Amino acid sequence: MTETADWKNGARGQKFVASFSGGKDSTLALYKAMQVGEAVGLIVMLEEEGQRSRSHGMPPELIQAQADAIGLPVYTAATSWSDYEKNFMSMLATAKSDGAEVLVTGDLDVPAHGCWHDRVTQNAGLKLGMPLWEMDHREAVRQFIDLGFVTMLVTVNLSLGMREDDLGRVLTHEYVEELLARGIDPCGEGGEFHTTVIDGPIFRQPIPVRKGEIIKNGEYAFLPLELL
Repeated sequence: MTETADWKNGARGQKFVASFSGGKDSTLALYKAMQVGEAVGLIVMLEEEGQRSRSHGMPPELIQAQADAIGLPVYTAATSWSDYEKNFMSMLATAKSDGAEVLVTGDLDVPAHGCWHDRVTQNAGLKLGMPLWEMDHREAVRQFIDLGFVTMLVTVNLSLGMREDDLGRVLTHEYVEELLARGIDPCGEGGEFHTTVIDGPIFRQPIPVRKGEIIKNGEYAFLPLELL
């Protein structure tokens, strides 16, 4: 385990960089870390062409709009999976040179020993902060909604109980109960869905978006969001 024994409070009183997908979990983790530490920026990894984010398939202009609304710079690199760790380490090194002491992630369920983020932070000489680690999934979503965050479903796995008409829906307490009744993890930790956050308490202004045409690819369906 990294120098920090308590991953949940890893950013307390320290400068940190956040691994950011633009979705609900990484945003909630960022919010929690900002309450106790100082953010220096966001790390967002892009696909090889640089047109979409690796994690949630978001266009760079939407990621930049989120970062601008939060008031943080973005550390970004286009990468293949084979070069992912090398490029991620490069982003960590840049953030460290800008004062970051901790990497914050939105992971809920990772092993206490040997997780990927633990290893790369050790190699980069940083601590690891995971404010959501081992948090009850329903409680994590409840907190997210109660704090006033607004997030929209943009990717669904149709083979895991999700439907095409789930795309574009905003997470509310009522919708979470519906997902639970359908046997779906409200955090989507099984890969059921991904979200894009468009407003919340750390946003200076909401992100104005328009829904594009739904794209289907095998068992997945995607809802592109475009800035207004």
